[in-house]
Amino acid sequence: MDEFFPEPFLFAGTPFAINRIIMARLISVAVIVIICLLYAKRAKLVPGRAQSAVEYIFDFIRKSIGYEVIGEEKAGRYLPALATMFLGIFFMNITGVIPGLHIASTSLIGMPIIYAIFAYVLFIAAGIRVHGVGGYFKSQLMPAGVPGPVYILMTPIEFLSNFIVRPATLVIRLLANMVAGHLLLVLCFGATHALYFSMGGVTGVLAGTVTLLGGIAVVVFEILVAGLQAYIFALLAAVYISLSIEEH
Repeated sequence: MDEFFPEPFLFAGTPFAINRIIMARLISVAVIVIICLLYAKRAKLVPGRAQSAVEYIFDFIRKSIGYEVIGEEKAGRYLPALATMFLGIFFMNITGVIPGLHIASTSLIGMPIIYAIFAYVLFIAAGIRVHGVGGYFKSQLMPAGVPGPVYILMTPIEFLSNFIVRPATLVIRLLANMVAGHLLLVLCFGATHALYFSMGGVTGVLAGTVTLLGGIAVVVFEILVAGLQAYIFALLAAVYISLSIEEH
C-alpha cells in the first residue's frame, strides 16, 4: 500500500503535503505547460521536428477525436477541453515508467475522479447549451417514441446509464488499467531484485533475467497503455458530448 500512499517529503502534516504521486502530477503539469508555451512562442511557418510532433498530436485530437465523433462543424468549441483531457491523462499516465517517479499519477483515484467530473460537467453543459435545461434532461431521460407507461421503468434506467454509469466507467477504466500496470512493474522488477541478489546462483540469474525481460516488456506495454487510455478517455468524453448535443 505504500506504493500508492507514499509518505510526504514536503509540507508534511499540512493540507499542502507533497508526496511522490503529487510531485509526479506537478511535474506532468509543468511539462505540458512548458511544451505548449514553447510551441506557441517558437511556432514557425515551416515547422521543425519538435513543432511537427506537437502539431501532429493536436491534429490527431482534432481529427480523430473531435471531428470523427462530434463532427467538424460542432467540434471546434470542445477541442480545447478534449486536448486538455488527452494531454493531461497521457502525461500523468506516463510517469509510471519515468525513472525516479515510477508511478502513474492517475493510479490513485483522485485524478481519475477529477477528469471524470470535468468530462461530466462538459457533456451536461454542452447538452444544456444546445437544448436548454428542460429539453436536455427530457431528451436524456425520456427518449421520444416510447409509450407513456414505459417511462416509469425507462427513466430511472436512463438516469443511471447517462448520469451515473458514464462518469463511473471513466474513473474505473482509467484507474484499473494504471493500477494493474504499476503492480505488474513492481512484481517483475521486485522478483528480479530478489532472484539476482537473494537467490543467486545460476538458477537465480536465469530466472531473474526472465523477470527482467518481462519487466522491460511491461514498460513498453505501459507506454502504449498510457497513450491508449488517454485516447479512450477523450474519445468517450467526445461520444458523450455528441450524444448530449445531437438532435432527437
